[in-house]
Amino acid sequence: MAYGTISSTLLVGMGVPPAAASAGVHAVETFTTGVSAISHVAHGNVNWRLFFRLVIPGVIGGVLGAYVLSNVAAETARPLVLGYLLAIGLYLLWRGATHTHVEKEPKIVEPLGLFGGFMDAAGGGGWGPIVTSNLMVQGSKPRFTIGTVNTAEFFLTLSISATFIATIGFAAFTTATVGLLIGGIVAAPIGALVAKRIEADKLMVMVGVVLSLTSGWGLWRFLA
Repeated sequence: MAYGTISSTLLVGMGVPPAAASAGVHAVETFTTGVSAISHVAHGNVNWRLFFRLVIPGVIGGVLGAYVLSNVAAETARPLVLGYLLAIGLYLLWRGATHTHVEKEPKIVEPLGLFGGFMDAAGGGGWGPIVTSNLMVQGSKPRFTIGTVNTAEFFLTLSISATFIATIGFAAFTTATVGLLIGGIVAAPIGALVAKRIEADKLMVMVGVVLSLTSGWGLWRFLA
């Protein structure tokens, strides 16, 4: 649920330009989300009606976000991206700690997909935390929410990666991309299994803790 946000936070915190970090992470996510999608489909975790409502606006938002980030100076974007990622981490902590799940059909889906896709590309990550948490707050069943959002993310990351290649070229893809790719592909099937067995609210708290710490550390290093 937070591969992109955690990876982008660490890369930006270590000095990688935000556009390059987002481009590299999304290139890797094209593979990891593909593996994750196959795993979720195999485990029966996908709500196909919800999938089609998310994927089209998500792709549109992602392409717009990638274009915007590609045209913003790195030093201007870095504190904004880290601040955004820290806010996502704190938001997940709060949602996970206070959310009482009452199952019902989510109503606000397409606007959420558009916003989540835009922020995922422009902020270096956030599709999973933003879309997953908000769908669950609306009452969507956690298992199908996580599986559906992850499956839609494959098409989102493919579109974002293509946009970054068209705007900033292949120079953004460094050796760090290879490491992220290996680790992500190994972890993706495990994530699908975990989503089937662990309560989503607990997952949100776990992700929120890691994301808050990593992004807070990166922001402190930039400002210090």
